[in-house]
Amino acid sequence: MRQLLPAPDANDVTADAVYGDLASRRESADAKPYLILNMVESVDGAISLDGLSGGLSSAADKAVFSYLRSVADIVLVGASTAREEGYNPPKLPPHRIAERVARGQQPLPQIALISASLKLDWSSSLFGVDPERDPQPPRPIVICPEDANPAALAQAKRVADVITAGQGRVDISKALTQLHGNGARLVLCEGGPGINGQLLKADLVDELCLTLSPALVGGLGRRISGSDEPHEAIALQLLTAAEAGGMLLLRYRVGRS
Repeated sequence: MRQLLPAPDANDVTADAVYGDLASRRESADAKPYLILNMVESVDGAISLDGLSGGLSSAADKAVFSYLRSVADIVLVGASTAREEGYNPPKLPPHRIAERVARGQQPLPQIALISASLKLDWSSSLFGVDPERDPQPPRPIVICPEDANPAALAQAKRVADVITAGQGRVDISKALTQLHGNGARLVLCEGGPGINGQLLKADLVDELCLTLSPALVGGLGRRISGSDEPHEAIALQLLTAAEAGGMLLLRYRVGRS
């Protein structure tokens, strides 16, 4: 990976060098979590290839993905995205775990699923306990509406921590307030488009980390921000740009209204 902005560097740089200041954002998140949105897309705006984001990824993109998870308290994701992408309990290499502990974080981030229907596979590995894992991942969080189906809610509470916010659909702003009250200072959102759109429309995103894959996919695929209704144009300030194998790895500060 070579850095293009803010200062060009022809030498190889690591994800730590380009994204390393994000760990300090936890310290200033006193009113709400500092929220990072991380996505990959093709040049023509598709966010998946054959239904999965991995087809657009690369080694450099995966290194950024792993680093961002290593600094996050919470990894926020829509239930459908977690199902489509086959989410598992988070893993990090030992040196990342040591860095987290030194910062006062728990060894691994907590996965938080947003689901209005609670139609989840409670037997999946995401909700299981693997005695071979050390450290043991924290229980996932399930975020659902306050009027969720009582039976499904009871099932969720058996295998996950539960946060309720909103009626009929999840009120993401209220959910983030609760996460912040529980100690989450840095939240990493990994999609999908509907969740992204809600967060952007509610002015809750602080940074967008975008990997632009050198590919044209075609079709009428989903975009990064796929809310039901268009939101107003949101200004972005380019913070850093790096390149690896034709991929552009971009960091934007999201404008505030």
